[in-house]
Amino acid sequence: MLPPLDCSEVRPSTFERLAHLGLVVGLHLLLGYAALYLSVKNELIQLPSSISVRLLPMIEEKKLEPAKPLPPPKPLPPARRTPVVQSQPVLAVASPAPASSSFAVPPQPPAPPVQPIAAAPAPVVALVAARFDADYLHNPKPVYPPMSRRNGEEGKVLLKVRVSAQGTALEVAIAKSSGFARLDGAAAEAVTRWRFVPARRGDEAVESSVVVPITFALD
Repeated sequence: MLPPLDCSEVRPSTFERLAHLGLVVGLHLLLGYAALYLSVKNELIQLPSSISVRLLPMIEEKKLEPAKPLPPPKPLPPARRTPVVQSQPVLAVASPAPASSSFAVPPQPPAPPVQPIAAAPAPVVALVAARFDADYLHNPKPVYPPMSRRNGEEGKVLLKVRVSAQGTALEVAIAKSSGFARLDGAAAEAVTRWRFVPARRGDEAVESSVVVPITFALD
């Protein structure tokens, strides 16, 4: 019979593992060095060829000639003496004194005070009062209280209404009573729901007050 086959894996020794690791590191270093060498080689700048220099002889400076001495100046002839002429005295003539003239400036009257210029007064725009009797407003008439009809109550109520710029009644107050509370209340309740033509100052609608008369009369 054949001996049993040993299929167990043989583990490498420590020396073999270090040898494999050193081989791998060496290959990596070699590849890195090759790549660095190729990149540096492409970026190298070629130096120019040698330059020849030739020295030129210096130009000799010309020797300056010494300046020639100037000739001595010639002596001047002796000056002749001129006779001195004495000037005769000049008589001074007294100039006539100018006639003295004097004048006085009369005092001027004081300047009038400057009056301030008054600004022109602004034009006064008339106020057009609010209206409640326009036909297009369609304001309903107050309802005659039935109890007042039976009791024969009649009278005239004056209501003071504060009208807004939009034409609504802001406040309704009794300026003059009819003498009957039911008639006054019916008139105020109806006018509170009315529409008005607002007052105008020029082209602008403004808030104002208007008196509305309401008359209760039996037929």
